[in-house]
Amino acid sequence: MRVIAIVQARLGSTRLPNKVLKKINGKSLIEILLLRLSEAKEVDDIIVATPKSTINDVLVSHVKALGFKCYQGSEDNVLKRYVEAAQKYNADVVVRITGDCPLVDPKIVDLCINIFKKNRFDYVSNTLEPTFPDGLDVEVVSINALEQALEETTNSEDLEHVTPYVKKSDKFLTKNVSNTDDFSGLRWTVDEQFDLDVITNVFDYYKPNISFSWKSILQLYSKKPELFSVNKFIKRNEGAKMGKGQKLWKRAKHIIPGGSMLLSKRAEMFLPEQWPAYFSQSKGCKVWDLDGKEYIDMSIMGIGTNSLGYGHPEVDQAVSKTIHLGNMSTLNCPEEVFLSEKLIELHPWAEMVRLARSGGEANAIAVRIARAASGKDKVAFCGYHGWHDWYLSVNLSSSKNLEGHLLPGLNPSGVPKSLDNTAFSFTYNNISELEELINQHDIGVIKMEVSRNEPPLPGYLEKVRELTYRNGIVLIFDECTSGFRETYGGLHKKYGVNPDMAMFGKALGNGYAITAIIGTRDVMEAAQSTFISSTFWTERIGPSAAVKTLEVMKKLESWKIITKKGKRIKKSWQKLADKYGISISHWGIPALAGFSFNNKNALAYKTLVTQEMLAKGYLASNSVYVCIDHSEDIIDGYFAALEEVFSIIQKCENGLDVGTLLNGPVCHEGFKRLN
Repeated sequence: MRVIAIVQARLGSTRLPNKVLKKINGKSLIEILLLRLSEAKEVDDIIVATPKSTINDVLVSHVKALGFKCYQGSEDNVLKRYVEAAQKYNADVVVRITGDCPLVDPKIVDLCINIFKKNRFDYVSNTLEPTFPDGLDVEVVSINALEQALEETTNSEDLEHVTPYVKKSDKFLTKNVSNTDDFSGLRWTVDEQFDLDVITNVFDYYKPNISFSWKSILQLYSKKPELFSVNKFIKRNEGAKMGKGQKLWKRAKHIIPGGSMLLSKRAEMFLPEQWPAYFSQSKGCKVWDLDGKEYIDMSIMGIGTNSLGYGHPEVDQAVSKTIHLGNMSTLNCPEEVFLSEKLIELHPWAEMVRLARSGGEANAIAVRIARAASGKDKVAFCGYHGWHDWYLSVNLSSSKNLEGHLLPGLNPSGVPKSLDNTAFSFTYNNISELEELINQHDIGVIKMEVSRNEPPLPGYLEKVRELTYRNGIVLIFDECTSGFRETYGGLHKKYGVNPDMAMFGKALGNGYAITAIIGTRDVMEAAQSTFISSTFWTERIGPSAAVKTLEVMKKLESWKIITKKGKRIKKSWQKLADKYGISISHWGIPALAGFSFNNKNALAYKTLVTQEMLAKGYLASNSVYVCIDHSEDIIDGYFAALEEVFSIIQKCENGLDVGTLLNGPVCHEGFKRLN
């Protein structure tokens, strides 16, 4: 039998890019692996099998310079890559080694090969029931078994991981090689930086020798366990169960505080350890993850940015034209004037406009202008208004002040303590609480969402407006979220109450960064008495996208479409809840609809919904931000899938432990530090 060891390796690792070329004491990991593997007496030849792509050219050159052979094949169909490499080099038996195992032990390799040869097995491995440390994995398989697997399976897992079909099928004779003691809990492989740190510690201890045995490493572990401690939290074969997005998310958390630039997009807010986390493409109400899996987005649709759906052709065409003509210049873009005029036309009470690119910026700008206009520092607010110091300062006096407005657990760390008692939160629809704030403090600005989780009580907005007139207070309506959802403009148009200032964002550019602050002339002119300026508020893409978005909205009357669909969704949630005897509460305007389980297991149920719906091809939780591409058929399919989940929750209400149904941790409710 001709025995060929095939080492699969690539530079496109998601969790630790270029890991096989990382160096320890002057030698790359792939060099160390190949040199150790070369000591196996039963191996006739060694081939490195890598994907055929330019990114791996450096690896190919490196391996050849070391004196070893390379074969380049399919990126995703690794089984095919193995079969072709084995056929090219006339292998009867293949020893599968992965490039993340630099501590591969030649004696274990020889042991597995000898057992294979003597007993005529189709497959021999020490991984069927692991007892060796993770990182000493050896698989010996006949070329005939691999060829048969390639011919008979189309399962993506079989193709990606090479041997699952051989292991799972009853068509092949398999054998597990076990160690007397179980050391499977030890991790000596390299998938993440923590792993590399452990491996580096080992080679640093034994340098310059690289040919020590796995039993020597065991002795080192007993003698100096601290050298092996940093990667203990990583689970064995964790990567095989993770998609590319999950791997990238894990990597991101090491280099990006919180993992993401936006709290609402953290994987932990949806489905810890299972959420796809990243997208490769989006269109309409569909999203494709990094593995190419397609999902229907019945969740937050870009955090409410795309009421016209992802990639609306007319908006994208307008942006493409802008990019072609040039996005930035020493001169100003005319679109900022056109957009400002349009917003004033839609809101005749307003006379002036300032543009920005994010909701947090718009809120901070509005507060600055309003303070300048009123001549007073103190702000009373209700609702969510961004991350800036003025807003978070309310939690300086109590960490619970923002719980009803944003998220529980927000620590105002980094906010100057001198800002304490400059901002005060009040409860929506509670006019007496607001009156008391005004009587107790010299309030200059009232900032609030027109409606978020509940509609205003009759006369409430009118009373707020009257209070501001009577006390010389600037009234700001934050419409970054609610704008263009129920009316062609601000939600305040529906209630007939005009503020002194309003902000728009989210849906204004249908996925492109643009926000606007509009206001009366006497208030907005105060911007001239303070300094508010930023380079990228003058870029052209945002205003161009917004001008076209407003045009498309008007033509389609999109606010009517999404409101109608949202009302249907809320009604259907309740219908399901009633059918299965589950208590829920609704919140949000129809186009930004959501529900909560009235139960001690609310978060677990929410997690279960996300888990089960993800398996059915939906990005879903307990809210739906509606877009025009949510067709009746899509909504029907969503509720057909959701009904199955509600039937499971009914069983949980009758005694089934929901914890036994979850494949990972429960989602987060509020802000938490991520490790």
